Amino acid sequence: QVQLVESGGGLVQPGGSLRLSCAASGGIFSVNTMGWYRQAPGKQRELVGAITSGDSISYADSVKGRFTIYRDNAKNTVYLQMNSLKPEDTAVYYCNAGIVFGLRAYAYWGQGTQVTVSS
Repeated sequence: QVQLVESGGGLVQPGGSLRLSCAASGGIFSVNTMGWYRQAPGKQRELVGAITSGDSISYADSVKGRFTIYRDNAKNTVYLQMNSLKPEDTAVYYCNAGIVFGLRAYAYWGQGTQVTVSS
C-alpha cells in the first residue's frame, strides 16, 4: 500500500534551519502535486508550500523567502528546506501527495513530524 514517510523534524533555535523529507512508496506509477502542511496547537492545518509535477510552486505568505520546497521525481520524494526559523513556525508538519492510479489521483498524508523552534 502507499506510504508517505517523513523525516527531518526536531528542535532548533530561532534563526536555525531544518530540512524535512517525505518519501512516497508502494507501487506508485506517478505523483501529482506534493505539498507540506502544518498544524500548531489549537490552530487549523494550513498549507506551507506545494509543488506540482511540472514544478510550479506556491508558498504561504508567512514562509516566503525563508522556506524552499523541491522534489526528486525519480525518488518520489519532496523536501522542505526551512531557514531563518521562528518560534511561530513550531507545529507538526505533514506531507501530502496526489498519487495517480489509472485515471484518478488520490490524496495521501504522512504521519507528521514535529518541528519545535525554541531557545
